[in-house]
Amino acid sequence: MLEITENIQLADWEFEFQQIRAQGAGGQNVNKVACAVHLRFDIRRSSLLPVYKERLLKFPDQRITQDGVIVIKAQSFRTLELNKQDALQRLKVLIQQAIKPVKLRRATKPTKGSQRRRVDTKTLRGKTKTLRNKVDF
Repeated sequence: MLEITENIQLADWEFEFQQIRAQGAGGQNVNKVACAVHLRFDIRRSSLLPVYKERLLKFPDQRITQDGVIVIKAQSFRTLELNKQDALQRLKVLIQQAIKPVKLRRATKPTKGSQRRRVDTKTLRGKTKTLRNKVDF
């Protein structure tokens, strides 16, 4: 079971692991050992609330396919178990980012003091530029 937040837990049947061979420079066991992992998580089949499913499906991430499946490839470690844990951790972070409520931006106006300071610096800059001009004798 994967615990996303205090209220959200995912059962083990909701994601599947597929062993693959890791990419990159090889060693003695490069063509023999499959220690990298593809984690697949079907959003539509999951036990998440419909609100969270919609947010996940709309979340702009290239690991989410058009079919609504999250595919995470983990190959950082040499062992299969550590790669599985890494993939689950990355899935957890992705879901936490997607279900976090979007903070609404409120338009604000600049204060009178900041407007005055802005204009003062502009006039000061203009004065220094006029001093750089050629002098007529």
